[in-house]
Amino acid sequence: MKIVNGSKQLEQLLSSPKTIHQLPVPALVERALMNHEGELTNTGALSVQTGTYTGRSPKDKFIVDEPSVRTTIDWGSVNQPISQSTFKALYEKVLYYLQQKDVRYASNGFVGADPAYQLPITYVNEFAWHHLFARQLFIREGQPGKSNQEPFTIVSAPTFKANPTIDGTNSEAFVIISFEERVVLIGGTEYAGEMKKSMFSVMNYLMPDEDVLPMHCSANTNENGETALFFGLSGTGKTTLSASTHRSLIGDDEHGWTEAGIFNIEGGCYAKCIHLSQEQEPQIWNAISFGAVLENVAVSEGKPNYDDAHLTENTRAAYPIEAIPNALKPSVAGSPTTIIFLTADAFGVLPPISKLTKEQAMYHFLSGYTSKLAGTERGITQPEATFSTCFGAPFLPRKPETYASMLGEKIEANDVDVFLVNTGWTGGSYGTGSRMKLRYTRAMVEAALQGELNQVETETDPIFGLRLPSRCPGVPDELLNPRNAWVDKAAYDKTANALASKFADNFVRFSSAKASIQQAGPTVPN
Repeated sequence: MKIVNGSKQLEQLLSSPKTIHQLPVPALVERALMNHEGELTNTGALSVQTGTYTGRSPKDKFIVDEPSVRTTIDWGSVNQPISQSTFKALYEKVLYYLQQKDVRYASNGFVGADPAYQLPITYVNEFAWHHLFARQLFIREGQPGKSNQEPFTIVSAPTFKANPTIDGTNSEAFVIISFEERVVLIGGTEYAGEMKKSMFSVMNYLMPDEDVLPMHCSANTNENGETALFFGLSGTGKTTLSASTHRSLIGDDEHGWTEAGIFNIEGGCYAKCIHLSQEQEPQIWNAISFGAVLENVAVSEGKPNYDDAHLTENTRAAYPIEAIPNALKPSVAGSPTTIIFLTADAFGVLPPISKLTKEQAMYHFLSGYTSKLAGTERGITQPEATFSTCFGAPFLPRKPETYASMLGEKIEANDVDVFLVNTGWTGGSYGTGSRMKLRYTRAMVEAALQGELNQVETETDPIFGLRLPSRCPGVPDELLNPRNAWVDKAAYDKTANALASKFADNFVRFSSAKASIQQAGPTVPN
């Protein structure tokens, strides 16, 4: 069912003299300031607040139930269906709403740095700062015609509030993807991250048909072309750990893995900046300059206060990848030699680093364990244990096994070393223990990338079955075995066994996995 009226309305909207096209960054900043959408900080970055929605709103995300995708979408609480007729009516209402505005902003861009897989996009925004955000996060220059993908259009109207009774939504907010109409429709939320994450969901659906594995990970490489991937949910350290002074950044959040290698899906970075410091994260600190967008960061007399979380823990900075001095351009590199799975374990029982067998790698990829951190989603005010398949379940339209199978094949074909790194708590659970120091995590990651842990003597954790290195340059030996870092050993054993049981309970849904993968998980006490 083609949305003829919606398509005509979109054409009219884009051709209207009230729609301003391809405004450069300085003009968008000027517009945002003129419209009182934000304020300029002493770094030159534009500071904005997103109101009620300071993170993603997963319960308000839908995919249109269309014939071409009906049998391939993994329908459920993550991928909620909405009917074509409901979408059609809401789409037309939003377009009409935008037509009544004095000004709208539209630009063309791309997602996917590899020309062979680039997806052209048009984004239409009600707010100038949203358009600035999109200009910084999406790829601004591409090679049209190299890809066989038809363009997508993002339509964002944050001040349009849906009526759930009439519009078929769950609240005033909505994020709806139509694969047949090639449209992402967003309304009722001012959180700009919905734009980038919705396009990641689109790529997660389209790319497997091109034999490309889409991944929620950051990536960097060295001068020898040795590429590393960092998987993990928001707040686990993907952006921080991939921004290295002696490695080239490929991208901080979303990538595709082809037979030839890796490519960045985005053209910018979206870094968490709570407690950001120049000393600990100089590249991110320096990237927050003119043209960057600061979301929900407290500002006093023009100066950002990165330690102030009264608006949200999920403070963010959006900036173009070129703001990182050693970013790789174009953002394309060879297949990885090392993969790092990142978790922020709020229980404080997973080791700070361990090397995984291939079977363990598949087990932990399918499990995707971490702790959701405060502010990354509505309603999350304290860290909460969660299992997010492939370290990105909220963005996977297809069944998890599709992505896991592709990853397993690529690990095998490229003989990749895989490590599990806990950037969470040590010496006790959240509230008792302390967060692992960043300098120790950096030292462990560096040792893994340099191959320094391959020859180190290891011991096997009796509960999780993970191989723990006995030493690591720059890290106190007593931290490498998490049990040794706890004063109360009995409390550690009880907490570790409880987490092992959570792993087992979660993995029941993957009963079709090979026995060797199922047996690679933790040992659950009787």
